[in-house]
Amino acid sequence: MEIKGKKINFLGDSITEGYGVSSPELMYVNVFAKKFEPALVRNYGISGTRFAHQFVHVPGKPESFDLDFCGRVEGMDADADIVVVYGGTNDFGSGDAPLGTPNDRTPETFAGACHFLMRSLIEKYPTATIVFMTPLHRQIEERESRPPLCEFVSIIRKTAEFYSIPVLDLYANAGICPQIPAQKAAYMKDGVHPGDAGAAKIADMLGTFLKNI
Repeated sequence: MEIKGKKINFLGDSITEGYGVSSPELMYVNVFAKKFEPALVRNYGISGTRFAHQFVHVPGKPESFDLDFCGRVEGMDADADIVVVYGGTNDFGSGDAPLGTPNDRTPETFAGACHFLMRSLIEKYPTATIVFMTPLHRQIEERESRPPLCEFVSIIRKTAEFYSIPVLDLYANAGICPQIPAQKAAYMKDGVHPGDAGAAKIADMLGTFLKNI
């Protein structure tokens, strides 16, 4: 598909907002925007946010961390030609919603939030191209009393398939694994947020992915 000249909404968390890069122009959304000028790119990234509802506020964190993707769809501009959703890592890393089951349809579980979010986007943007990106690998992918990160990734993949939404699978294909020290140093120094090189890689992969749809 042609990308230049399109209106593109990015819904995401701190990675989309730009945390982890050395300057704003190097965040993946802005690298992507420069590559495909004059596309109109709108960034709806908010640090700390999750797909699913957060039940208990994390002490010391801003109130904005309790926002969920499901509740933020309504606030996005309605004229987008392309919508890119990139999240899920915070649902694993700091979320408290249960994983849920494939039959869930509300934001109170991660599985339900995936269904709710995808359906909400399709209803708001019925003719737009909607794309999800899976979380990247993290240095730590298991938490006490939480399912491993790979299960969150699997739910995103399966739910997107249910709604016929294309998925850019960064978990499987980005070539960024911070459990390998050399790759952590190159792409993701804190083990969670891609740095300059990691953001550039995401922008390149997304551009190629969208052009091939």
